[in-house]
Amino acid sequence: MSETLNSSPDSSTSVSPASRPPLTHVPLSSTPLPELDLAAGPWPGTRRQVGELTLHVRHIAGADTTRTRSVPAVYVHGLGGSSTNWTDLGRLLAPHAPGHAVDLPGFGLSEPRDGFSFSLSAHAEVLAGYLAEHTEAPVHLIGNSMGGAISMLVAARRPELVRTLTLISPAVPDRRPDPRRLADPRLALAYLPLIGKRVRRTLAAMTPRQRAEQVLRLCFADPTSVPDHRFEEFVEEHGARAAHDWAERAMALSALEIFRTWFARGTESLWSVAPRIGAPTLVVWGTHDRVISVRRAPRTARLIPRARLFVLPRTGHVAQMERPTTVAKAVLGMWESVEAGRW
Repeated sequence: MSETLNSSPDSSTSVSPASRPPLTHVPLSSTPLPELDLAAGPWPGTRRQVGELTLHVRHIAGADTTRTRSVPAVYVHGLGGSSTNWTDLGRLLAPHAPGHAVDLPGFGLSEPRDGFSFSLSAHAEVLAGYLAEHTEAPVHLIGNSMGGAISMLVAARRPELVRTLTLISPAVPDRRPDPRRLADPRLALAYLPLIGKRVRRTLAAMTPRQRAEQVLRLCFADPTSVPDHRFEEFVEEHGARAAHDWAERAMALSALEIFRTWFARGTESLWSVAPRIGAPTLVVWGTHDRVISVRRAPRTARLIPRARLFVLPRTGHVAQMERPTTVAKAVLGMWESVEAGRW
């Protein structure tokens, strides 16, 4: 029914911690997937109320579930991303799990309320509220980058809401002094005293196309592999964000909150959160991730009790966008293994 990856061009390389040999034994599902349609646009969206917030959420229907209940999949984007980051992966997995892709407060089409802190904990509280109120939890929770860190918090704090967890380059502490990890390093300065106002004016002068090009160079191992129409979608989305006065603030403050957690100690550290995650977990990383180094991958997977590690060669920070078919096979392989009691 499944296979384990080897080192061929279309498979993963293994980071093999000697202390736990099964860590990198990731089964790939042999169940046929839908044909990947790169021309398909984003899923349709709707509005959902969570407390005082109104979230924009995209939905994709699953297979006919009149006979059996299908566990939904909920997708959580990273810093500067949105629900459109899951267009391809969600369609590939839709026959097995209806999809919900959430725009976090301040991102995509979700306007934040006044006073929202943009901390990882605040985002996690909103996500947990959405899962509890608008899904048939527990769900398959899938998060990338900042969304992965937020998903870790939800899985640790609200285990009843999470059936399985998939973390794609989660934003765990990575203290390399490299400001290039941001699409624009000036974002880290945008809300500092004195210079912040000037920095924000400079950022505002950039065109949506320039912003989109920055993101692609940072997040993809090979930016030229992105189809032209997908790039135009990115440009359109950056243009729509530029029309909201809250978008830049949400981006900058969320980035600062991520950096703050990297220096947190005790129970606030994500390294302390990881051992408290009880859900079966798949950790996915790209060898060419310029945002969160793949060197953080083994520790992340070792600390989560039921985690396995899947490392993809020639892949950047958004494996679900750059290698959607391979990631879908790994995710579905985990779901199948969990159902069969083999994870």
